[in-house]
Amino acid sequence: MSAAHDEPVLYEKRGPVATVTMNRPGYRNAQNSAMTYALDDAFYRAADDGEVKTVVLAGAGKHFSAGHDIGTPGRDAHLPFERRAGLWWDHSDKEGAESRFARESEVYLGMCRRWRELPKPVIASVQGACVAGGLMLAWVCDLIVASEDAFFADPVVRMGIPGVEYFAHPWVMPPRIAKEFLFTGDRMSARRAYEVGMVNRVVPREKLTAHTEELALRIAEMPRMGLALAKRAVNQAEDLQGMHTGMDSVFGLHHLAHAHNAETAPDALGGMDIRAMKEAGG
Repeated sequence: MSAAHDEPVLYEKRGPVATVTMNRPGYRNAQNSAMTYALDDAFYRAADDGEVKTVVLAGAGKHFSAGHDIGTPGRDAHLPFERRAGLWWDHSDKEGAESRFARESEVYLGMCRRWRELPKPVIASVQGACVAGGLMLAWVCDLIVASEDAFFADPVVRMGIPGVEYFAHPWVMPPRIAKEFLFTGDRMSARRAYEVGMVNRVVPREKLTAHTEELALRIAEMPRMGLALAKRAVNQAEDLQGMHTGMDSVFGLHHLAHAHNAETAPDALGGMDIRAMKEAGG
């Protein structure tokens, strides 16, 4: 078995395009902390490389990402980590809400905000499942190219939680669509995601990689500084529409839900595990 096979994230540069690939296909690219920090390393590498003009975020195998790791053998939520996204303390020797809030401030909300500010265009190349935490990774990207077999879902309301930590829902789709998306937990097809403006392009599965690379190369023809300023301009406009403060407020509701579950249910996830979520449609 090659060393690359064991890496949670792969990095490849072809001309002006860096491709960052989540590499846990056997677990539908479920995101553990090891993957999170490997993604951070890869994005830093792309940011620092003057030859890289655009970045592609992809997932190995049949699925982009089924979300946060809530039960694979590689789940490492209890372990300490080198904090990069903020100054909250180490969660691993704390308990209850103090532990959950510190960890999720770092590896979920904090990391996603950090990656959104990468001053180079990032394109998500999405196939199969893009669920819960997978949405967060796609949503921090500037563009999303989806295959016809891709689907999107945030089923965490089944856990009693009002949505994933990076709560971009009302900004990436109209508010009533966001409510339906959350209230039902149903899968949204790639075509529907395109119709509501969440996805830029939908292509056949066999053309996904080539089409994404073609778009990345086209964008790479633009001057680096112009791209960085254009990205910043649109991000600032979103924040002026309340995206940053809105996420802060919902993050508090998210942790209220965790605390409520911890008091009234078997655990902070409302007793839902991987099997229960899959059976429920996630």
